[in-house]
Amino acid sequence: MKIVSWNCNGALRRKMQQLSTLEADIYVIQECEDPKPSPVQVYKDWGKNYLWIGKNKSRGIGIFAKPDISLELMTIDSGRLEYFLPCLVNKSFFLLAVWTREANSPTFKYVGQMWKYLQQNKSHFSNQDAVIIGDFNSNSRWDAWDRWWNHSDVVRELQDLGIVSLYHAQTGEEQGKEKQPTFFMYRKPEKPYHIDYAFISRDMLRGSRM
Repeated sequence: MKIVSWNCNGALRRKMQQLSTLEADIYVIQECEDPKPSPVQVYKDWGKNYLWIGKNKSRGIGIFAKPDISLELMTIDSGRLEYFLPCLVNKSFFLLAVWTREANSPTFKYVGQMWKYLQQNKSHFSNQDAVIIGDFNSNSRWDAWDRWWNHSDVVRELQDLGIVSLYHAQTGEEQGKEKQPTFFMYRKPEKPYHIDYAFISRDMLRGSRM
């Protein structure tokens, strides 16, 4: 099964044809609009088998799958945290789509949202195969010495649950020393960042690749 994650920066209805050339089974898309109220029929048709959450219909996070793949929304309360979309794929593994944001939090911004989500829902990660994928907007280079919920803390807690970064497992690179950027600030090549991740259960490593 091929899973693609991408922050489309809005207007997915104008970009899904290019995205489809990747021929993935599942697309996890950040900053996309909800297909259901969309006036664009080709987008509604493309996104028939999907799950989506967001504060408004124009910008949220979605999981889009081929017609023969089942997506079962899991009833996990995220509270006011943004954004986490959990589902069961083909009744076989837990998929958590991630797009961390400031969420109007004066303290727990971005990776802090992920840290809080973990504290509330660890039981959902420990009893089944899991894939946690998306735009985390974080990197261990931005760890702060007086903060207990840094990127490195999230990575460590996931490792304690048997969940590791697929990129780092396959490349052998250390967190914070990634050679492959996933984002270019203002689309400028001189501003590269590695802020998108795919964490998977250790039991899934042998059969997985990027």
